[in-house]
Amino acid sequence: MQSESFKEHIKNIKATRWARFGVVSAIFFLWVILMGNPWLLFLWLILLDIYITNIIPWGWWKKKKGPTRIVMAWVDAIVYALVLIYFVFAFIGQQYEIPSSSLEKSLLVGDRLWVNKTIYGARVPQTPIHFPLAQHTMPLINTKSYLEKPQLEYHRMPGFRSIERGDIVVFNYPQGDTVATKIPNPDYYQICHELRREGIEKPLEYIKANSNMFGEVVWRPVDRRENYVKRAIGLPGERLRISGDTVYINGKAVPEPENVQYNYIIPVNGPISAEKWHDLGVREEDHGGMPSRNEMAGFSYYDVPLTAAMKAEIETWREVIGPLQRESQSGLFDLGGIFPLDADYGWTRTDMGELWIPRRGVTLHLTPDNYPLYERVIRTYEGNDLTMRDGKIFINGKEQEYYTFKMDYYWMMGDNRDRSADSRYWGFVPEDHIVGSPLFIIASFDQERGLFNGKIRWNRVFANPNPDGKNMRDK
Repeated sequence: MQSESFKEHIKNIKATRWARFGVVSAIFFLWVILMGNPWLLFLWLILLDIYITNIIPWGWWKKKKGPTRIVMAWVDAIVYALVLIYFVFAFIGQQYEIPSSSLEKSLLVGDRLWVNKTIYGARVPQTPIHFPLAQHTMPLINTKSYLEKPQLEYHRMPGFRSIERGDIVVFNYPQGDTVATKIPNPDYYQICHELRREGIEKPLEYIKANSNMFGEVVWRPVDRRENYVKRAIGLPGERLRISGDTVYINGKAVPEPENVQYNYIIPVNGPISAEKWHDLGVREEDHGGMPSRNEMAGFSYYDVPLTAAMKAEIETWREVIGPLQRESQSGLFDLGGIFPLDADYGWTRTDMGELWIPRRGVTLHLTPDNYPLYERVIRTYEGNDLTMRDGKIFINGKEQEYYTFKMDYYWMMGDNRDRSADSRYWGFVPEDHIVGSPLFIIASFDQERGLFNGKIRWNRVFANPNPDGKNMRDK
């Protein structure tokens, strides 16, 4: 574009277009301030060209005729839609489907939630170049849905409030940084722990050598890890212990959700029908269909998660031949294998503690005894070189007795206590892993029912996803 024609072009721009450009620019500059990244200012040049200068012929296809115009019109619409979805999903909210029963009966398998990302402050994408409709893997082609570089530093926009006890929180799985792609859940570290117990000293080499079983070992950035949803039980700076399934915070018992579930051993004289279990609210994968057999005790039994109300009802069933017993008290199952995996603490999922939940800016005295509790926090989540030699702790090459934490951490648990992979198994959740909190249930689908047989749970549409949250905070 020659100088004279360029001046003429600028002169002929309508006032309404200048006004739209001004509004868009103001919104853009506010967004850059909230993002906290001045390098984003360079993107304003694209807006300047789209609205004003037109050096790049963005709308060249509009002058074409035939298939080119039709195809490019679709491409243009799809690109605009993806950009809009990107910003909505990144900074406002996103749909999330409940895949497991760890929060039943508060949230059911098949619930589709709208997750509010503004409540705690929207997290700036640490992996900015990603496909907005896939968390980490592109459907069909099965490749990464993101580019690992660039990686932005963790930054969160201002929120309405901080996490409170009883909140249901969506977060990226803390141990999802390294995964073996053929494992259904990202439990790479649990598998490594089990392999070491079996005498395999180099589990990573073993997993790589058996890729047909485990798949490829890959690293994922924080915001591209699997999404988990649990209830916030312990907050930064608090002391937590678990005794006989009861959680204590700073020495005081925490109220349980009204519909908390525990596994019960149910002795029976025969099978219980799937329909009867479904009417009670027990999913097929939880009751298993046929009862198990304890040959030593000489009875058949089901091992099923129940609320207090469900337990009271099932005790009246004619198939039940004896008193129900908590799974944790039956002696039939190993309750170990919990956090911290590499330490012989003697803790179980029903009896843990006491441990302190790290808080930003607070300094902790490190000892060989508490080293296993905070090793992953200091090394992996906060990015330090950490080792312990001869009982001495070295951080970034220097012997240290104290460490000041850079982030807040949380203790998350499921309401379905005996069937929830939660902080009891993998420890603390860092603040930079926090995604948001469910605002409402969009829709709910019963996976064990047909379309004309109760598949859609109409009573849950637009329902409150956390009716117990306020009660837990108020007590």
